[in-house]
Amino acid sequence: MSQINGVPSANSGASCTCPSDQKEKQENIEEIKTQIRLARGERRSSSSAGHENCPFHFDLELDHKPPTREDLITKLSTTYRNLLGDLGENPDREGLLKTPVRAAKAMLFFTKGYDQTIEDVMNDAVFNENHDDLVIVKDIEMFSVCEHHLVPFFGKVSVGYLPNKKVLGLSKVARIVDIYSRRLQVQERLTKQIALAIVQAIQPTGVGVVVEGTHLCMVMRGVQKINAKTTTSTMMGVFRDDPKTREEFLSLLKVRMLENHHHF
Repeated sequence: MSQINGVPSANSGASCTCPSDQKEKQENIEEIKTQIRLARGERRSSSSAGHENCPFHFDLELDHKPPTREDLITKLSTTYRNLLGDLGENPDREGLLKTPVRAAKAMLFFTKGYDQTIEDVMNDAVFNENHDDLVIVKDIEMFSVCEHHLVPFFGKVSVGYLPNKKVLGLSKVARIVDIYSRRLQVQERLTKQIALAIVQAIQPTGVGVVVEGTHLCMVMRGVQKINAKTTTSTMMGVFRDDPKTREEFLSLLKVRMLENHHHF
């Protein structure tokens, strides 16, 4: 039986894993671990993005302590004040006097995920359970900042995984989404980082992540299409290799999406 947001679902067609399937499950787990190692190896340079050990510079090879977020407020405020002047505004007028500080604090909040790691949010919320059927946490609200234009994009994230004797506290799935969305991002990378984080946390047999986002860089500028949405997905382990598992995951998402539309 599947679970959606922790509630059993009768729509699941997955069958229990038999002992003869253990070898295949282990192979899927090893494949996912290999994908993580490859993904990390591709970014091992001081100029590339994606490193998690250093929350400020994303670099596994840099051994230093970055400044605290509070230490950055003064410098960022000066930058925003200069920006207002460059735009032809008077940063000393009443309505803009405190804008640089407000904008600096807001940007630090929008990017607070740089200061967080998976270990920080897990807080012993990984549980040993003899459960190997599909678990889905759906419609997790997501807010991020496009790294190309520094404007917001937002939407919903759905995460599904097949446990391998371990399950994750449901609220922690949402926290993982927050860690990676509260950074300068592109939706494609965000989708994969969420999937890799689930693998790092509980080593499941498979993971699927689907993200649907609205990008203000397409709404407020450029093509200016207010109804355009972008959907990205990442499938790992049995979600990639087994069409039935993938189909079950995606069909359950569609059922819930249809139910949500009927409420309007």
